[in-house]
Amino acid sequence: MTKQDVLSLFDVTGKTALITGATGAFGSTAAKALAAMGANVMLTGRTLSKLEACAKSVSQNGSSVAVAAGDPTVPDDVARVVNATVQNFGSVDILIAAAGDNMLKPIHEQSDEQWEHMIRSNLKSTYLCCKEAGLAMVKQGRGGKIIIVGSSRGQTGYSGLSAYCSSKGAEHMLAKALACEWGPHKINVNCIAPSVFRAEMTQKYFEDAAITKMLLARLPIGRLGEPEDFIGAVLLLSSAASNWITGAVFNIDGGFTAT
Repeated sequence: MTKQDVLSLFDVTGKTALITGATGAFGSTAAKALAAMGANVMLTGRTLSKLEACAKSVSQNGSSVAVAAGDPTVPDDVARVVNATVQNFGSVDILIAAAGDNMLKPIHEQSDEQWEHMIRSNLKSTYLCCKEAGLAMVKQGRGGKIIIVGSSRGQTGYSGLSAYCSSKGAEHMLAKALACEWGPHKINVNCIAPSVFRAEMTQKYFEDAAITKMLLARLPIGRLGEPEDFIGAVLLLSSAASNWITGAVFNIDGGFTAT
């Protein structure tokens, strides 16, 4: 086996990646990484202007990038986005399900609407996107890769995060169930479970010294995460290098779940 043989395992040239939550920290980083490695990229999210700005950044290396605005919690929107991906690029080979939200609030202070919002934003959006993209992959008949962005909090509890932890834990189990269901179709379904990493919704954690100190006490690596820390896992799980990996939850968390 040569060096080129090994490198070819990670080659995604010509593959088409659909990325939900594409303007968020994780989604945009995954988009840039996959585009840099030669994949076609379809960016989706609710706000067209944000998607277009993200596309401009992603396409700087000359890769083919398109956008399709839509609400990932609305079935018709999701079906339309998946169809647009196939129409633009001829296939959908990789799904990065990165859309989601967070809420820190004690359960007795949560309204039913707030609970349902978290389940819709995290679990339902992932379910719908996996359903439509997976169906497209089955019809194509050549397999595919699905990466669900879960959370370390899908495995560990935390006060005030009952809705978030529940939705993320369910996402992890969705990955496992779909791995069983779609394995015969050569569709690999895995989950990346990050701990706290730099993003718009977590920026306050980086700016508050007391919170940062508390978080670092649980991180053997000794620092909070950056979006770039997930590129290696994204490339692994998007490429042929992961052909025998499915139903796995990858804790990309600086050691948080090990403590």
